This record gives sequence, structure tokens and C-alpha cells, in this order.
Amino acid sequence: MKKNIALLAGDGIGPEVIEQALKVLGSIEKRFGHTFEYHPGDVGAVAIDNTGSPLPQATLDICLAADAILFGAIGDPKYDNDPNAKVRPEQGLLGLRKAMGLFANIRPVTTYPTLIHLSPLKEEKVAGVDLLILRELTGGIYFGEKGWNKEEGHAFDTCFYQVDEIERIAKLAFDYAKLRRNKVTLVDKANVLENSRLWRDTVTKYAAKNYPEVELDFMFVDNAAMQLIQYPKQFDVILTSNMFGDILSDEASVLPGSMGLLPSASIGLRTSMFEPIHGSFPQGTGKNIANQMATIL
Repeated sequence: MKKNIALLAGDGIGPEVIEQALKVLGSIEKRFGHTFEYHPGDVGAVAIDNTGSPLPQATLDICLAADAILFGAIGDPKYDNDPNAKVRPEQGLLGLRKAMGLFANIRPVTTYPTLIHLSPLKEEKVAGVDLLILRELTGGIYFGEKGWNKEEGHAFDTCFYQVDEIERIAKLAFDYAKLRRNKVTLVDKANVLENSRLWRDTVTKYAAKNYPEVELDFMFVDNAAMQLIQYPKQFDVILTSNMFGDILSDEASVLPGSMGLLPSASIGLRTSMFEPIHGSFPQGTGKNIANQMATIL
């Protein structure tokens, strides 16, 4: 097998963890007779410093031509701590998701018996946790119309979803559930938000028509945040919107004890991107202390 892989190390500890993952991929090449060709590109703060753009066209072209994308981390304090910065590293990641059609982020959360002592929760709470979070990635509040009127002192961010956006990630969620324990939990805020009511209506109809054998239940996001810590073993597949998934998947990283243990895949219309869920950890950059396990997984 021969594959072209776009290599986006990014910022902070990104290059360090990518370096270790490449060693593992090298071993896979030798053992199984594969050939991986790597095509590096700048993204995030390093791309802003070098080109003025967080996602240069050259990097996007590399990704569009690749069979898969291996991504490190993104972010830098000099931009994070400046609320007036017009160009931000994270814009590169959002732009990449949109341009590549990376509509679904899949985050498995598993506790490992040998590492369970790392969890801040009681062992009986987290032993045996095995859940999957599917987060919609190209819609919602991150991509809706937004504005900030400094003169009048108000700002807004619009959360916008369409039925087809919800159905395509719902299909993934139910397909995964059939391979696991046949249960999907839709997390929303349907008691308050119209777009959550659209999610609940769409997913309910889609499940009834296409996946009657899969159990579907519902949970408001505030309750889900609590249940993830109190009773995490009840969950099989969690399906949710962009912002809720962003928050809950980071919360779920506490279960095994470290963000450095959790990988993710962003499934796209053209190709897919694989990355650790952690950030750029600028305080640890260059100190050889970053956990590489999530990137390797």
C-alpha cells in the first residue's frame, strides 16, 4: 500500500508529538510493506509568522492532494491573549475543516487498566469506560454569522444548522453504534434552543426510518456534562453539535486522566484528518515532556 500523507505539525508541541508518531508509522511501513510519503505544510501561528495566513494556499493544496492528513496542534499565546487580533491560528483549523469538508469529529474515550491511576475520578466510576463522541464539525455557532459592534457594546454569534448536515453525521453515529452496543445518545438543549429542536426532530425521524434496531435516547447538555462524570459507563455513542461536542469531548478526556491519551479523527467529504485532541501546550514546548500517545493512537 502506498499513501500520500499531508503532515501539518503546527505549533507548540505539535512538531514533537508528530516526530514520535512518524517513528511508529516507520515501523508499520517495515512490518507490513507499506510506503508512506509525507508532504509537510505550515498551519496556525507558524503559518501566520511565515506567510501572514493561518492556512496558506500551499498547505491547502497539499491537503487536497493527500490520502490522509496527520495534524499536530495549533495555537500560540501571543495570539490567544490578544482579543483584538484579527488573524488567529485557530482560523487555520476552522478553514481547513470547511475547505476539506471535515464534517464529523470522532473521539473515542477509553480507560486503560494500566493507566487508570491517572484518572482523578474513583476507579469504580471509570473502569471499563468505552464511549464514542461524534461532534458535528462544520456547522453551528463557530461558522454562523457573527459580529461585534464596539461602539454600541454588543456582539452576536449565530448558530445555524440544516437538516442534511444533521443527517450525515447521524448516519455515522448510528453506523458506529451498530458496531458497538447499539445505543446513541443525542445531546442538545432542546428545552431552550430552536436549532436543538431541529436536531432532535431530524435525528428522531432519521433513526426511526433507517435504524429502528438502535436505541436512541436524549439528554440536555448540562445534564450530560454531569452524567459524564457521575455515570460515564452508561454512554455508548454520543451525538451532538459543534460547540457542545467541543466542550463535552474535552470534559470526557478527564476520564482516562489526560488529554494526551485521546486521539480523534475528522471525517471528510474528500479525505480525513487524524490528530490528538490536546492543544499546543506552549509551556511544555521544547522540554520533551509532551505525551505522544494520543498522536500515535
